[in-house]
Amino acid sequence: MQLSELEAYLNQLLDITRFRDYCPNGLQVEGRNEVHRLVSGVTASLDFLHAAVADGADTVLVHHGYFWRGEDPRLVGMKQRRIAFLVEHRINLLAYHLPLDAHPELGNNAQLARRMGLVETGRFGEQDLVAHGRPGSPATTLRTLRLDIERILARKPLVIGEDTQPIRRIAWCTGGAQDYFDEAVRRGVDAFLTGEISERNVHAARESGVAFIAAGHHATERYGVQALGELVSREFGVSHRFLDIDSPV
Repeated sequence: MQLSELEAYLNQLLDITRFRDYCPNGLQVEGRNEVHRLVSGVTASLDFLHAAVADGADTVLVHHGYFWRGEDPRLVGMKQRRIAFLVEHRINLLAYHLPLDAHPELGNNAQLARRMGLVETGRFGEQDLVAHGRPGSPATTLRTLRLDIERILARKPLVIGEDTQPIRRIAWCTGGAQDYFDEAVRRGVDAFLTGEISERNVHAARESGVAFIAAGHHATERYGVQALGELVSREFGVSHRFLDIDSPV
């Protein structure tokens, strides 16, 4: 398929004009006009790009791309090496940040909930990025939730709270959403699940009695871009593979 066709499809599907984001969404680096082999991943690191080229990619689709607000705009150092590699190999880079977090079906929050068995009942926060709802089982405790995360995400989460605590209401937002914890507490949830935790969240969790679960920025955001790549493959017959370059964060 044509690169322009793919970008237009994804931009419309994810409704990118609705979001005030910290980076450009859509095509960030242009390579070839035609797309035959799509490789998706969480972050467009140099390790990921090398793996994508070794896999035969002409186009890469990521959640964390380049050109973040407030960063040095010069093409030097790490940024130069990444972009030079893309240009040298004529690889297209498509990146979708907040629009991919928030999509009701393909988004990181929706996909994480699907794997965790969480039932979404609403959204809150800036641009409705934070989901809230309930666990699939009414008998869920913090220990059950912790063990489910460890099994499903294949990593041990950092948990602030008591294992025996019942979890009837939960809010979640993948990635680095710890700034939404106070609002989640005000909304009366029993637990808040995100990727990262800050020092202040530890004390807030202990004092509020609301459990804080930090399951990993990378680990919680592996699923939206996979779902998006698989959809493109089904709809357009493009070959697709997800490559997971793990991160401990």
